[in-house]
Amino acid sequence: MAARSYPFPEPDDLVVNETYLELQRDEPVARVRLPYGREAWLVTRYADAKVVLADPRFSRAPVMDADYDPPRTMPAVPNITTILSMDPPEHTRLRRILAKAFTARRTGQLRERAQQIVDGLLDDVEAQGPPADLVDTLAMPVAITLISEMLGVPMPDRAKFREWSDAAVAITAFTVPEIEAGAASLRAYIRELVEDKRENPADDMLTVLVHAHDNDDRLTEEELVSFGVTLLIAGHETTGSEIGNFVYQLLTQPDRLAELRADPSLVPAAVEELLRITKLSGSPGFPRIATADVELSGVTIRAGEAVFVDGLVANRDPAVFANPHELDFHREHNPHFAFGHGVHHCIGAPLARMELQVSISTLLNRFPHLELADDVVFKKGRLVRGPERLLVRW
Repeated sequence: MAARSYPFPEPDDLVVNETYLELQRDEPVARVRLPYGREAWLVTRYADAKVVLADPRFSRAPVMDADYDPPRTMPAVPNITTILSMDPPEHTRLRRILAKAFTARRTGQLRERAQQIVDGLLDDVEAQGPPADLVDTLAMPVAITLISEMLGVPMPDRAKFREWSDAAVAITAFTVPEIEAGAASLRAYIRELVEDKRENPADDMLTVLVHAHDNDDRLTEEELVSFGVTLLIAGHETTGSEIGNFVYQLLTQPDRLAELRADPSLVPAAVEELLRITKLSGSPGFPRIATADVELSGVTIRAGEAVFVDGLVANRDPAVFANPHELDFHREHNPHFAFGHGVHHCIGAPLARMELQVSISTLLNRFPHLELADDVVFKKGRLVRGPERLLVRW
C-alpha cells in the first residue's frame, strides 16, 4: 500500500483524526511519508506501541547522529541532544541524577505548596469576576510557578521564558528563525542561571544539576543546560495545557462533570481517564530507529528504518480498553501511555498527576456552577495541544 502523507491534519478541538482509528483497525503498522524527511512506519495499536517504546532494539540515539538524515515531521532546526534523545546507559546516568526530585514522597510534600498556589490563583479569579480565561489565570500559572520554584527560576523571569518556550515548541505556528530564536534564548537564559547557581547555590533542582557537573563530574556543561531547558519546558507546557484540556473535556460532557461533582473521590481515577483519552501531542514525537529486524502485526521493520508511535491513539485500542472512546471514571484497569512507557517513561509523572488532581478538584469545588462562556479555540502547529484561551463563567 502506498505511503500516506503524515502527520494527518489536526482537528479544531481534541477529537482524534479518524485516519488514526482507521489505521489502528485496518493497517496497524502503516507506511507514512513525512513532509521534511523520508518515509517511516507509524504504529497505532497498543501491543505494538508497547514493544517499540520498551524494546531496546528500537533506539532514539541514531536520530541525533550528525551523519544521519533523520525522518522529520518538523522543519530542520539544530539538533540538541537531550535526555529525550538518549539510550541507556547515557540516559540512565542522567535520569538517576534527578530521580530523587520526582519521587512519590517528594511529590506528596509539594502537594501542599501546589494547593496554596491554586487557592491563590482562584482567589484572584473570583475577585476579578466572570468571565475569566482559565489558561492565563490558572492552567499556565500553576504549572509555571511550581516548576520554576523547583528549578529555582526567579519570579520576574517567568513571563520571558513562557514566550520563548511557546516558540521553541512550535512546529508551524512560528517560522524556523523564530523557533531557533526561542530555543536559543532559553538556552542562553539557563546558562546565565547556571552561573548564578554556582555563585549562589540554593535548595533547588538547578543547583543539584550544577553540583552534578562541578563536583561529581556526572554531567557535561551541555547536558546540564539541555537538562535545565527540557525540565523547564516539559514542566509547564504539558501540564498547563492538560489542565485546560481537562476542564474543556469536563465542561463539554455534563454527565461526567455531574458524576465528578457528586463524588470528588473519583478525581484521581478521572485524571487517569482524562490522561488516557486526551490527545495532548500535536506532533508524532521522536522517531525510533530499528537496530535489528523486528516483526510487528505481521509487518517486518527492517534494521535502520524509523518508527513513530502514537501512544495516545494506542490508548484507544479496543483490544485493551472497553468502550475506548468514552470517559469512564470507574475503569478498573487503565495502563495508558500518556506518560510514555519503558526507559523514557516521564520522570515527572507523579508531579503532573498531583498538579492535575489539585487543580481540577479545587476548581470544581470552588465554582459549582462553572460553565464555558465562549467557544474554545485550540492551539495548532505546536508540539502540544491545548486551548489558546478558555473563557468560563460561574
